[in-house]
Amino acid sequence: EVRIVESGGGLVQAGGSLRLSCTASGFTFDDYTIGWFRQAPGKEREGVSCISNSEGSTYYADSVKGRFTISSDFAKNTVNLQMNSLNPGDPDVYYCAVDGYRGTAPCAYNGMAYWGKGTLGTVSS
Repeated sequence: EVRIVESGGGLVQAGGSLRLSCTASGFTFDDYTIGWFRQAPGKEREGVSCISNSEGSTYYADSVKGRFTISSDFAKNTVNLQMNSLNPGDPDVYYCAVDGYRGTAPCAYNGMAYWGKGTLGTVSS
């Protein structure tokens, strides 16, 4: 059974930082693409950043390039998302997801097979 647990959300002031963690189990962590998605109220879930654990390649949405960094800790089966320079325009619910197939996959909502419950990261102005 695949299990995904997100942590690290919280309240931060504009310009501040948060570090989200996604600990996953129930599959071969090293073989899959894992990503972070976020969703603003009334909008579709969007891919923020993904990492291919098999290749090490990463993807970032244009809106977060230069501010967010994704990384994998293979010893802990954890994917971290360091988010800097947060602004009130950043959506506040973040979800971790695992692609349905081994290897490198697009950072796309419809390709992810397993989802965490989400963590809330709120930016105050």
